[in-house]
Amino acid sequence: MESFGARKAVLERKFAHDEELKFKAMARRNRLLGYWAAEKLGLSGADADAYAREVVKADFEEPGDEDVVRKIRTDFDAKNIAASDDQIRRTMEELLVTAAEQIKPEKS
Repeated sequence: MESFGARKAVLERKFAHDEELKFKAMARRNRLLGYWAAEKLGLSGADADAYAREVVKADFEEPGDEDVVRKIRTDFDAKNIAASDDQIRRTMEELLVTAAEQIKPEKS
């Protein structure tokens, strides 16, 4: 029974580690998405940094990605930026791959 307890502890640590990596990848993706959107909005420098932080914060409004899509959609609509919701979601998917690759070195 002791080996079961040890195995359970290992699996719990692995699960916690995987969830932490997932959280980091999503936050990184949202930051990268914020910079992508900031560029389309004509923002740069400190303004782009601030906007990227706003996009990361938007993800905490509700579970899933819709809060992030809604934020960017609203901001794009306010500035008459032509980008569909599908384009925003595709960019999110592409940037998630990039973000996951960027955090891999932190995995060890």
